[in-house]
Order: sequence, then C-alpha cells, then structure tokens
Amino acid sequence: MRDHNYFVYITTNPQRTVLYVGITNDLVRRMSEHYTNRGKPTTFAGRYYCYNLVYWERHSQIEHAIDREKQIKRWGRYKKEWLINETNPQWIFLNNEIE
Repeated sequence: MRDHNYFVYITTNPQRTVLYVGITNDLVRRMSEHYTNRGKPTTFAGRYYCYNLVYWERHSQIEHAIDREKQIKRWGRYKKEWLINETNPQWIFLNNEIE
C-alpha cells in the first residue's frame, strides 16, 4: 500500500479568538488558500481571518484523517486549546515551518 499524506489542522485569526478545523492533502497549498481568502465573507475561515496555522497532524489514510477531523470538530474550544497547547503552548503561527 502506498503512503499518502492527509493533514488535519487548526488555524486561528491574528487575535487567536477563533478556531477553524480542517483537512487537506496539501497543507502548504491550503494555508496559502486560507491567506488568500482572508476577509472574504463566503467562507468561515475567510470571514474570521483564520489563516494562521497553530496545530496539524499527518495521517496516511484518508479515513483516519476524516474521522479525526470530525472528532476534533465536535470538541468544545477548551479541548481544542488543550490539543494545541500539547505541541504548541505559545500558539506560534506555524505557517512558515511547513513550507
């Protein structure tokens, strides 16, 4: 079986007040899209300027990534913050680290 890359990620706005959970097979491209769409009212991430990456995890099977995204989306903010704090306690914007 061939390895694939699927990423579950969390972005936030510059003030770190809004969280967006997503999934993609190309994290660099997707972060670029979030940045390009900032301020656009047609999408949640765009409307709330959620283009700063604060958490991501890689999966090799799409089914696992989809299940994980759904799981995290069901969590409240407190649990999402806990997840981010486990690997990124300063909430450093990781966009430049994935390029």
